[in-house]
Amino acid sequence: MNFSAKQVVFISFMLFSMFFGAGNLIFPPFLGQSAGDQLWVALAGFIVSAVGLPILGVIAVAKAGSLNDLNLRVHPIFALVFPFLIYIAIGPGLAIPRAGSLAFEMGAAPFLPENFVGSPVSLFIYTIVFFGLAAWLSLYPSKLISLFGKLLTPILLALIAIIFVKSLMDPIGSFDSPIGNYRDNPMFQGILEGYLTMDALAALAFGIVIANTLTAQGVRDSKMKSRYMMYAGVGAGLLLAVIYLILGYLGAASSSLGQAENGAIILSNIMTDLFGQSGTLILGIVFTLACFCVSIGLITSCSQFFSTAIPKVAYKVWVVILAVLSTAIANLGLTQILQISVPILGMIYPIAIVLIFLGLFDDLIKRNSYIYITVVGFVALFSILDTINKTFLNNIWGEGFEILPFYIEGIGWLTPAVVGLIVGFLLGKLRGPSPVTRTNL
Repeated sequence: MNFSAKQVVFISFMLFSMFFGAGNLIFPPFLGQSAGDQLWVALAGFIVSAVGLPILGVIAVAKAGSLNDLNLRVHPIFALVFPFLIYIAIGPGLAIPRAGSLAFEMGAAPFLPENFVGSPVSLFIYTIVFFGLAAWLSLYPSKLISLFGKLLTPILLALIAIIFVKSLMDPIGSFDSPIGNYRDNPMFQGILEGYLTMDALAALAFGIVIANTLTAQGVRDSKMKSRYMMYAGVGAGLLLAVIYLILGYLGAASSSLGQAENGAIILSNIMTDLFGQSGTLILGIVFTLACFCVSIGLITSCSQFFSTAIPKVAYKVWVVILAVLSTAIANLGLTQILQISVPILGMIYPIAIVLIFLGLFDDLIKRNSYIYITVVGFVALFSILDTINKTFLNNIWGEGFEILPFYIEGIGWLTPAVVGLIVGFLLGKLRGPSPVTRTNL
């Protein structure tokens, strides 16, 4: 079955909505205000990592056939453990409950009586409704193309377009001078900011949804499915890039409104300046839609993964379980969950990145699968030790880690990755083919 261009656009819209959450809304405006007149250079770097890595993640999964096939190239045990860490960390362990909390803070709290906002009852009622609706829509994953592609994404894009056009008709202000690290190396700082969005993890997780959606739409051939997954990844990436450019521009132009400590405050100031009191309502709708779409995408992808990994529990049961867990966590200690989940995300993210690049260059290394084992193994060891040091040992090993190039910038794992690559190459030359089973040779 061949998809029409219109269907490819809809599935790209679907993937875009699954990526575009509250974090994607607030990072670019803050970058824009910080970068000032170096905006376009900084945004170029930001797009390289914040858009490039997720697109490459989708392509890597598409080339491999599935995330499981990609993981099996490392080791069967890795293929069992690593996906669970990904789906728990970006699912009920962090991203889903956080989306509900942020939607409440930005989309509902500004319109509630002050004494009611601080009450736990208000958040409890809101998250029950929010996750109840998200779970209900997640029960029918075959309809996600229509839901996202024809309804939610066009509404979200239209609202952002209205904000942008209004900013052109009624300019907010001029760009200021860059601050902080954006003064000396705006592109590199932009790359680092994009890296911190950690959307490459979502790219690995969402692959299962895109693949299953294509299957439901009648695409059975594995090569055609991989091709359309790549198209969807590129399409979603282009949309993300355009939105990041708009949001970055708005942030840079907002310097006259005063410096703010985060992107949410910057957006609130911009909307009030452009639309008055109604700006709060528009921004609330944008945040709610973004968080709602991401929640549906995450509940769907996590439920599809867990129902495959644990087939005795049906997909719809997993949807309910995840919705209930997310509601509970959003109400009973999101701060504590963040303290646990954020270090875990930081630990698995470098592993995900090297796995993506290994998958992309598999044609060059498939005859030497030791490279998968050593690169992932060295990076995993570094990430685990670094996480233990920062989380439990109060950074007592900090001086040792800081010897590594780019460690302070947050990408110290590059050196272990290169060492692993060299060791894997030499092992392949000395010992011949790796004993790890390759399912796609």
